[in-house]
Amino acid sequence: MDAERALPEKIIGAAMEVHNYWGPGLIESIYEKSLAHELSLQDVEVRRQVRLDLKYKDLVLDDEFVLDLIVDGKVIVELKAVKELAPIHEAQLMTYMKLTSCKLGLLINFNVLKLKDGIRRLSLS
Repeated sequence: MDAERALPEKIIGAAMEVHNYWGPGLIESIYEKSLAHELSLQDVEVRRQVRLDLKYKDLVLDDEFVLDLIVDGKVIVELKAVKELAPIHEAQLMTYMKLTSCKLGLLINFNVLKLKDGIRRLSLS
């Protein structure tokens, strides 16, 4: 498997491990902490609650803007625990990818019976 596919597959595998352990119905932060831990057990670099400094033209915004996870400095992982994913969730992830220059993002909704039904992979061209 090439390196471009290996990391996302590893993240998805770790998410499945977390989902198998907890199942659906918990709050997002439980899944986030568990996924970060699972990835670290697999020697994958993961940063949680990554704060981004935003600037609008010449105005530095001091609002707290935080991403769920950045894995290996390459993949943004946005986690949800919602009834169903909506187009706005994908738009949100695309914005995060543009702000960080990460070309790949995974949107993972843990509030599903089968995790494969709650995963969206997005990439910037």
